Amino acid sequence: MSYYTMKIAGLERKLPLCRISKDLYIAAFIIFGDVEMTQAAAKALLERAPEYDVLITAESKGIPLVYEMARQAGKDYIIARKAAKLYMRDIFSVHVKSITTENVQTLCIDGSDVEKMRGRRVLIVDDVISTGASLSAIEELVESAGGIIAGRMAVLAEGDACKRDDIIYLEQLPLFNSDGEPIFR
Repeated sequence: MSYYTMKIAGLERKLPLCRISKDLYIAAFIIFGDVEMTQAAAKALLERAPEYDVLITAESKGIPLVYEMARQAGKDYIIARKAAKLYMRDIFSVHVKSITTENVQTLCIDGSDVEKMRGRRVLIVDDVISTGASLSAIEELVESAGGIIAGRMAVLAEGDACKRDDIIYLEQLPLFNSDGEPIFR
């Protein structure tokens, strides 16, 4: 397996390259189980965060990051779940197709989460923003709940996402060709 080595929030990590198509690979940023990276990335993102009242992320890889950001900042956070759960009432949902997921997914929030967002500044957080599909779905959830989008943050902006001026991120993550060479666009 090939790897791409990069520095993120002052820490060096080796990211495995994963095939997306015949000629395109991505570097997988796995924050699960990496407490040191989670804490460092949360701290670095909070230093750049705009004013906000509550954080939100999509299940699942953003969960440790948004939890740590909420813990460090003393703020509430919301998880947009991949499926409705039995305990959920007055469910809000949207559909999303992500580059790292094979099928179309549904993101859901509970009515109590809607109350946490209504009329409040909501900061959208993710581990990696690539195509922006998950980001758009969360934006739709926030807006349908009456929340005000305070900003969009990610540890890494992949490919063309780094060109967006509406995303705050720590580092640019290139795409890769079939030889494992970075493609900076």
